[in-house]
Amino acid sequence: MFVHQNTADAVKSYFIDRLNQKFSDREIITFFKESLKKRLKLSEADLFLQKDIRVSESDLLFFRSIVKRLQNQEPFQYIIGETFFYDLTIRCDVRALIPRPETEELVDWVMNTLNSKNQNVIVDMCTGTGCIALALKSKLTNSKVFATDFSQEALALAKKNAMLLNLGVDFIEENALLNDSENFEINSLDTIVSNPPYIPMKDKSQMEKNVLDFEPHMALFVSDENPLIFYRAITEKANSLLKPSGYLFFEIHEEYGVQTKELVESLGFDEVELKLDLQGKHRMLRAKKK
Repeated sequence: MFVHQNTADAVKSYFIDRLNQKFSDREIITFFKESLKKRLKLSEADLFLQKDIRVSESDLLFFRSIVKRLQNQEPFQYIIGETFFYDLTIRCDVRALIPRPETEELVDWVMNTLNSKNQNVIVDMCTGTGCIALALKSKLTNSKVFATDFSQEALALAKKNAMLLNLGVDFIEENALLNDSENFEINSLDTIVSNPPYIPMKDKSQMEKNVLDFEPHMALFVSDENPLIFYRAITEKANSLLKPSGYLFFEIHEEYGVQTKELVESLGFDEVELKLDLQGKHRMLRAKKK
């Protein structure tokens, strides 16, 4: 056997020994604890209180599989099948991008802008796992929330998340690049929010293997010649679908903040504002329809 005894401490040592060349100590301990909690259905309190946790032979094989997949640089969120996003447990797999912390910051900005008591009509375009739409619905309970995506596979995952979380979001298959939406009436929406594909192909060489080899490229990349293609298309939709003074929110590429702002302004929006994320990068934009 690859560990000397069937205990959680032995598994922890195995994680550290096999992963310390690729990950920090903090990351490894997180992987170990989350794997243990997932497999043995333990809480954080259980981990603290139970000092001598025993594991079965089957459990050991499960933990060894996780270590091997981490060594192959597969994202831990895909291995474990879920991630935590804005107080919600979101199922995730290769059908959609893994929700990121900066996207939580975008959701927070939307929350702080809208009045939670109002019956807002909100659309999340390019929804992926559905994390933005579901987070908004979980807090803005009076609002009607829709989510669109071109990928049928991503929509199936997002619908599964909505069902598991018991949140009433309506999902629609729609291509964000086509300005022919028949799903919403003119001047009917209060807010549109989107985290669309925005990474130019030229950036591929700088990206980590765990992103390039596992996350869906259609949700990541745009052409070098037209990196703002989704922002133009969605802003044009927003011009038609938003009510006067309705809000448009984007997650954006940190290097294209000024260009995205100028684009949104050129398409007729007021009060266009860039916002820094916690890393000090321009990663969010908010605008208001005239």
